[in-house]
Amino acid sequence: MTHTRIRKFNTAETYPEQNLDNDLCQAVVTNASDKIVWLRGQCPQNLDNAINIRSHDPIEQTHKVMQNIKQLIEEAGGDMSHLVKVVVYITDVRHREVVYRTMGEYIKGVYPVSTGLVVQALARPEWLVEIDGTAVIPA
Repeated sequence: MTHTRIRKFNTAETYPEQNLDNDLCQAVVTNASDKIVWLRGQCPQNLDNAINIRSHDPIEQTHKVMQNIKQLIEEAGGDMSHLVKVVVYITDVRHREVVYRTMGEYIKGVYPVSTGLVVQALARPEWLVEIDGTAVIPA
């Protein structure tokens, strides 16, 4: 079964003043018999040893976060097309465009629902971005 994506849109149209190109939607409908993968908020660190990447660049941090998300979904038996929801936490609103552009490289054609928040801080001061997600892998 494929997921039903309701009201697909691209952020280039929703936020024309920003240089974005993310495929998102307003809602995703899944089958209850499918496998649901609830992802912990992913940070710019290695999954195997929890060591932070050395970069303080929001683009590089977002790449690592999205690579972690992709890896975890694949370890659960799925792929990025099964991602149905992301919640993006950033510590500086000025990083929003580069974080979302970078995230968009991983979700092109996927259309998950998305919520974005600007927060005062994350668990470690060097972290600029954290993204959690939910994937639903068809039975």
